Amino acid sequence: MIACQINKTLQGAGGIIRLDTTFQFPAHSFTILFGESGAGKTSILRMLAGLMDPESGTITYGDKVWFDSGKAVNLPPQERKVGFVFQDQALFPNMTVRQNLEFATRYPNQNNLINEIIELFELGDLQPLKPLTLSGGQKQKVALARSIINQPDILLLDEPLSALDLRSKNMLQDYIQKMHQEFKLTTVMVSHDLSGIHKIADRVLQLEDGKVNEVNKEFLFGDRQDAIRASILKKEKSGDKFHLKIELSAEEFLKLKNQLDQDGKINLSP
Repeated sequence: MIACQINKTLQGAGGIIRLDTTFQFPAHSFTILFGESGAGKTSILRMLAGLMDPESGTITYGDKVWFDSGKAVNLPPQERKVGFVFQDQALFPNMTVRQNLEFATRYPNQNNLINEIIELFELGDLQPLKPLTLSGGQKQKVALARSIINQPDILLLDEPLSALDLRSKNMLQDYIQKMHQEFKLTTVMVSHDLSGIHKIADRVLQLEDGKVNEVNKEFLFGDRQDAIRASILKKEKSGDKFHLKIELSAEEFLKLKNQLDQDGKINLSP
């Protein structure tokens, strides 16, 4: 299990953000971390990976201390057994797909593992190609494959499905779920696009006002016998009412339309 108690001041687009929060990621769980743009989600991933330091607090993995400000402990990224997929993939444009995978290896004699991963991600035909010739979905497949070359315990995914069409998103969701299960990973994925996450995520955490809180990933609208699955992207309170911005599939949207009242509103049943 990863246990975090983090304090960090960030400069966001809307001003200063103060992270002061405690949260956990159970071993082998798949967690979605969501929140508004600029809330500090990517910064949390970077602190877990050792690419950014909290101002104070602790980060532990099992009985191993990764960061402890009070004891001056701060393990470097290479000692944390973390795989990280960046939002922009960060592939080397002058290398082929195969070379990108080989360059990421930390240990000798990993050709057999590279071949297994290439087969798992169906990258065989793409091996001699360079990233500039690949589609967005193909680049993300390569980035995902590269992230597990060194067999990490923790996989951190920063908006891996952004800027992809629906077909590519569905394909990548399947690969992410497959690698999570195949390598028995503890996976944390930052995402604004929460459609379909009930298929792959065990739990959902929301980062809001510097705090991380667990939320129910399935919200029921209307009759419980005709449940509509949706994800709350934004929640605002006005007096005794809440205004929700939600995201849902086209199929669920059609269900929702049938339950709208004359004012275009719907009652929410928790």
